[in-house]
Amino acid sequence: MAKLTILPNEVICPDGATFDAGPNETILNAALRNNISIEHACEKSCACTTCHVIVREGFDSLTDAEENEEDYLDKAWGLEPESRLSCQALVGDSDLVIEIPKYTINMVSEEH
Repeated sequence: MAKLTILPNEVICPDGATFDAGPNETILNAALRNNISIEHACEKSCACTTCHVIVREGFDSLTDAEENEEDYLDKAWGLEPESRLSCQALVGDSDLVIEIPKYTINMVSEEH
């Protein structure tokens, strides 16, 4: 079981958080299960960029992004080489350190 560390984000997770994620669980599902409310306007269908995260440690342990995810990532605010859509990135056996960007391109915040 991998350990996910969410770095502090002043709005979503001010103190940061650390929790376990099951194998083949998405970063988003693990975060939501642990009360970290990462935006996901498209209901986890890989049709937006609101769940964009930056994987600061453990990036190479993730499954490769598919073409559709890569296309959406190109539109994400603050894109970095270690960026992923958290609804698509499956956790493996390695621990991850995740940064939630300060902004998204989402015009409306949806409560889920």
